[in-house]
Amino acid sequence: MTDNHVDRRETRRRTPQERAALGRAARADVPRSSHAEFAPGPKRPDPLEIIEKQSAMRLPELVPVRYGRMSESPFRFYRGAAAIMASDLAETPRTGFRTQLCGDAHMLNFRLLASPERRLMFDINDFDETLPGPWEWDVKRLAASLAIAGRLNGFSTKERAAIVRATVRSYRESIRAFAGIGNLGVWYAQFDEKWVLDRFGPELSERGHERWTRAAAKARSHDTLQVFDKLTRVVDGRRRIVPDPPLITRLEDLLPDDRRGQLEQQISELIERYGRTLQTDRRYLLEQYQVVDMARKVVGVGSVGTRCWIVLLLGRDGEDPLFLQAKEADQSVLAPYVGDTEYPNQGQRVVAGQRLMQATSDIFLGWERVEGIDGRQRDFYVRQLRDWKGVAVAEDMVPRGMRTFGALCGATLARAHARSGDRIAIAAYLGGGDSFDRALVTFAELYADQNEQDHQALVDAIDVGKLPAEAA
Repeated sequence: MTDNHVDRRETRRRTPQERAALGRAARADVPRSSHAEFAPGPKRPDPLEIIEKQSAMRLPELVPVRYGRMSESPFRFYRGAAAIMASDLAETPRTGFRTQLCGDAHMLNFRLLASPERRLMFDINDFDETLPGPWEWDVKRLAASLAIAGRLNGFSTKERAAIVRATVRSYRESIRAFAGIGNLGVWYAQFDEKWVLDRFGPELSERGHERWTRAAAKARSHDTLQVFDKLTRVVDGRRRIVPDPPLITRLEDLLPDDRRGQLEQQISELIERYGRTLQTDRRYLLEQYQVVDMARKVVGVGSVGTRCWIVLLLGRDGEDPLFLQAKEADQSVLAPYVGDTEYPNQGQRVVAGQRLMQATSDIFLGWERVEGIDGRQRDFYVRQLRDWKGVAVAEDMVPRGMRTFGALCGATLARAHARSGDRIAIAAYLGGGDSFDRALVTFAELYADQNEQDHQALVDAIDVGKLPAEAA
């Protein structure tokens, strides 16, 4: 294992030929075939202890919901086990070339979303764990997620191998393509709906095209007005968020009146102050809205138990909504292995990573630090609750569809890495052959085995009453 990390200033001083030579030279220390390795040693931390350590920092009444969701299947477990995999990846071979990492690049964190120009884009959408680190880690987490999803769907070993191989090949070929163009060309690259269809449409079956058309239409319907109609009602003449406990809980159901007022004030101040982290024009737009209601929301799988508030604001009139989500940002699960963030605020870490990796980001994306009613300082990042959203359903995919989806994810991850890392060195290391592709097929299956064992350990702990679980 090596760590010949080169910072951005050194990269700028090297010619493309010198950067490519560094990449090729890294093969001697870290053969591409070595990335197939995964063999947990006797000192591997107990995965349940890692999960419980995270849970100790979260809202205790929601921890059983987290365990309940993770226990449903090995795939659901994997979605909540980024901290476990970070510990495992720290012991795997790495070249030392770093990029900004998503940190949780499993397949369902790639999705359709809206650009500020109101175009439908495909991009990474979850950056809770983002930090600079070894580029290989994101690729391995993506590859393993596809192998695990393939097992969930009953795909054969051969079918799963084809899916992972197509995904990693797409990453490799895309990073090589980005290595051959200028910096502005990389920065302006966007995967909009037309690009996706031009690039991957020929690989889709007739059924696949129909599914894509429906997914795109559904994503466009998932906007602020849709969530406004779905989550709110007029109560006593005032627009209010409708409770759906434990997924959505109003503040009066969480706290007595005296403490509820304090929390409402703190959340309102969070929204007001976070606007200072927005561009001037976007801050001006935010100031035209007024906070009218708020509630706690349970989100995702791995994030269950973190503090997450949804805030309803109204603008021109009672039918002009803006829904914001303020989500707690803690230390990245990668930090123990790559070092903590350079930013003073963990919410700022998330926002900076998202802006660096995404082609276009939510216009209301920002951060703030607030003091909770318990007196503890907590960091948050804020974004729109829903602004077009198209999420893949892994369970509905056939092998051909998952193979195409994986290739799209691989290309998207390569574009994100090319913006922040030494794309020329990484491309030269990967080369034109399929050594790395084949290695990750083996790694993905080995890690899927480990993930199944860890999932079973969680199920067993729940069965004997060691850990609480609740369906929600």
